[in-house]
Amino acid sequence: MKEKKTKLVLKKNIRSFLNRSMITIILLLAALIAIKQNPNVKEMIRKNVFLESLEFSKAKKVYQKYFGKFLSIDKLVKEDEEVFSEKLNYKKANIYKDGVKLTVSKNYMVPYLESGIVVFIGEKEGYGNTVIVEQVNGIAVWYCDVDSSNVKMYDYVEKGNLLGEVKNNNLYLVFQKEDKYLDYTKYI
Repeated sequence: MKEKKTKLVLKKNIRSFLNRSMITIILLLAALIAIKQNPNVKEMIRKNVFLESLEFSKAKKVYQKYFGKFLSIDKLVKEDEEVFSEKLNYKKANIYKDGVKLTVSKNYMVPYLESGIVVFIGEKEGYGNTVIVEQVNGIAVWYCDVDSSNVKMYDYVEKGNLLGEVKNNNLYLVFQKEDKYLDYTKYI
């Protein structure tokens, strides 16, 4: 009886996945046809997707509203696999430009404060090498002056996992939401 129930649930999940995939393909094809037929649509997409910052947390909410939860990959992760997991440790915090400068130990390993998607990797004036992660709560966190060779654009990162190593004894953080800079004290 239990085996029969499991098969029914599996069939339902597969059917649901196939339906979601088909709807996604149809929407993508419709968007491509609209872009080809109307230059205004192409310009709108270029402006809103490539020139503006796309908020992935809003996209996730829309996806979940219409398609349900993301597919779980928990079964693929081994229970005994060791993962870097640490809280943010610092000696002193000072306001710096739009964020905070934290004094940390030499060769400090920087953890992600929350899970999210990497939306920027590069140089920011006054901050040095910067990685911006849009967290699942919609807050974009700038991790500045960090050697982060193990991360790529649009990677999904988990809270507590290793971002990289501080180049000197200073870690700069900026918290931003909807183009407004936030008070760092609520987040560290």
